[in-house]
Amino acid sequence: MTIQIAVIGTGYVGLVSGTCFAELGHSVICIDNNPEKIAQLKLAQIPIYEPELAEMVNKNIQAGRLNFDTQLQKTVEKSQVLFIAVGTPTDPGTGQADLSYLKIAAREIAQFINDYKVIVVKSTVPVGTCHLVKTIIQQENPNAQFDIVSNPEFLREGLAVYDFMNPDRIIVGTETESAKAMMNQIYQVFDKRGIPILFTDLESSELIKYAANCFLATKIAFINEIANLCEKTNANIVEVSEGLGLDKRIGAVYLKPSPGFGGSCFPKDTLALAHAAREILSPLSIVESVILSNERHKAYMIEKILAACYGAVRGKTLTVLGVAFKANTDDVRESSALIIIEALQKQGANIIVYDPAAMENAAKVLSNVVFAKDVYQAMRGSDAVVIATEWPEFCDLNFDCMGDNATVVDLRNLYDPKAMYAQGIRYFSIGRKPVITSKKPLCVD
Repeated sequence: MTIQIAVIGTGYVGLVSGTCFAELGHSVICIDNNPEKIAQLKLAQIPIYEPELAEMVNKNIQAGRLNFDTQLQKTVEKSQVLFIAVGTPTDPGTGQADLSYLKIAAREIAQFINDYKVIVVKSTVPVGTCHLVKTIIQQENPNAQFDIVSNPEFLREGLAVYDFMNPDRIIVGTETESAKAMMNQIYQVFDKRGIPILFTDLESSELIKYAANCFLATKIAFINEIANLCEKTNANIVEVSEGLGLDKRIGAVYLKPSPGFGGSCFPKDTLALAHAAREILSPLSIVESVILSNERHKAYMIEKILAACYGAVRGKTLTVLGVAFKANTDDVRESSALIIIEALQKQGANIIVYDPAAMENAAKVLSNVVFAKDVYQAMRGSDAVVIATEWPEFCDLNFDCMGDNATVVDLRNLYDPKAMYAQGIRYFSIGRKPVITSKKPLCVD
């Protein structure tokens, strides 16, 4: 059965979700108050880098299932289900989730509710937010007939379309059978495929989202700390991770060392949950430790680079490959690469940057860096190369363009140390012994 769906907000979550709902066969209108953005989306011009998304947007526009508009009233009036997918950024002063956009959306929607609606909070929000939205709508429009639903997203940037269309599970928090029935109709394709649809109360659904992201962030912080320990004990983090991952109780996912987690989710959600827990006097010491561990690990990455460059980088040219917080996205929010670049600049380094997708976004926040046209232009003649993002094209590079005594600091463990030794490359990675070799005698500046 086709459901008339409105998605409020065309950011990352809203655009991906709305497009995928249309792919499921529903009739979808995505709403945004930015006319220029809506005009671009109508032409299938996507403002974010996300594999498969542009093709799916264009396909569903052509099929008449996906539309974009700025007119909220007519969209609310004709829709059966309204998904709120606005941003909930971190408040820089407190670390808590900023719900101002969500509150505005709730007030605006309330004015135009003309018959029964199911209003779904898709944004990542603290426990109790759905009840807050419900109260706002009731205050704005006492005659409104509606049910409130929590339906958190579990989309990985770079794999968002795949994740939506192939979910591990779907979480739905409801209060009524009417809302449950409507959500069942929306997701019936997945139900037929045997994908679990877990119905909970509102609070449990809201907390599941935060708890999931905080648990994954914990795995990342944990393996990064173990990697640092490996360096002190001559153990190999690749072998340690493999041994851990073979335990079915632990699993191999998120056990690969990195320069620290970033992006729009893990930093924001760990801070928000930790803040919310402190507010109700139920502190989460593990989550608090994960936040601190991640910050310390990023600082250690800077120390590692300095050590690889004989302790100083002043006057040297360093190439940083990758500024996106992970591969297959152009998102640079909370990217470890940005922190590394700014720290190296303060130490006097000249920085050259290359990223397949994220340089435009990086240029908005970085200054005094050179953006190269391709990876080899970026590396040519560089004193050291830092691999910060695991883009596939960085996995098979020829470092000869750097000249003799090439230094590579691989913060994603993309290369085999033995192979680097055979090429005479000074090679430093995470959680493994460094390769100290050279084609000519080393000269310390």
